[in-house]
Amino acid sequence: MIRSIYSRVPALLLCFIGGVTVVSAQEKPPVKPRARDLGVPFDGAPGPLNAITDVPGVLVGHTTLISGEGKLQVGKGPIRTGVTAVLPRGKDSMNNPVFAGWWSLNGNGEMTGTTWVEESGFLEGPVMITNTHSVGVVRDAVVQWRVNHGQPDPTGYWWSLPVVAETWDGWLNDINGFHVKPEHAFHAIDTAHNGAVEEGAVGGGTGMVCNGFKGGIGTSSRKLDAKAGGYTVGVLVQCNYGTRNNLRIAGIPVGREIDADDPYAGTPFLNDDHGSIIVVVATDAPLVAHQLKRLARRVSLGLGRDGSVSGNGSGDIFIAFSTANPGAAAPDKVVDLKMLPNDKIEPVFAATVQATEEAIINAMIAAETMTGIENHRVRALPHDQLRAILKKYSRLTQ
Repeated sequence: MIRSIYSRVPALLLCFIGGVTVVSAQEKPPVKPRARDLGVPFDGAPGPLNAITDVPGVLVGHTTLISGEGKLQVGKGPIRTGVTAVLPRGKDSMNNPVFAGWWSLNGNGEMTGTTWVEESGFLEGPVMITNTHSVGVVRDAVVQWRVNHGQPDPTGYWWSLPVVAETWDGWLNDINGFHVKPEHAFHAIDTAHNGAVEEGAVGGGTGMVCNGFKGGIGTSSRKLDAKAGGYTVGVLVQCNYGTRNNLRIAGIPVGREIDADDPYAGTPFLNDDHGSIIVVVATDAPLVAHQLKRLARRVSLGLGRDGSVSGNGSGDIFIAFSTANPGAAAPDKVVDLKMLPNDKIEPVFAATVQATEEAIINAMIAAETMTGIENHRVRALPHDQLRAILKKYSRLTQ
């Protein structure tokens, strides 16, 4: 039986969804250390939560599936996977599309629905993130969720092209067992919330590996000063890319100095960058589609700060949206829009680079050591060693 962990503990309720035991939480998520808590320095001023949910209206939900241990039995486990949902306008995301743009730095991955985002300039509904072989079921589940809730509007569209992205968790998870079900996608949407965002080995990031250490979900934000418009930029990542040798934190090549077993030791792809990363950028700055595509491109620079070379086997795919201009997709009238001038957009670019850099490190700091199929073990980034290395280079803030 799968143990489905729907974060927001400690008040837990037990129930059953589709024959799966669900541990559903009602309160705040457990507190985990974040990069700044360890004294890691970053550029820019974060929002109050230092999370994508600092952008008003944005909600995030997770479904985390963890079960079994030992030898792989396809269809049975061990299971280390899940689903993450990002809702741009909360529960109104399906009826009130946002301007959006997407970018593929390296295309060895999948993000469905992007041809319509490119063509229309809008994101209609949530951004969902899961494992590589569960994209189809999650995509179909989003369509079903909309139909179940009376959408699309019977007076308008009768079709839907959901945005669903993936990274590969097959080193830890029974990925060909197809354990993600429609109800798990439903729950990620239905339980999406504002406030603090659960990080590390949760949701779609449960079984991920990043730069030779445990990866997963991470988030960060930047609040621009009044001169730059006072806008907020938030980033959420599902990171599963990179090699230890390339890992840089606060400009220091820490991966080369940490003594730890590599999870892929003994494999022919030990030194290959064969993972992936999905990045979602949200802002309340009034940007339109072509500007948001420019914003999505800037994610690449944040990845570079952390040492990524975007290897041939890595699917590095990004989407950016703006919560400004509500009602811009109205089908029956001319709409007046606001647009930030291109000459005023550079602070938003910088915020995207900075928040991307930090969100990845937050994911690695929050993730804990995990053992999965065939007793594959992926070690968490050791906080004590990281602090010692940064101190040696005079890079700690505390």
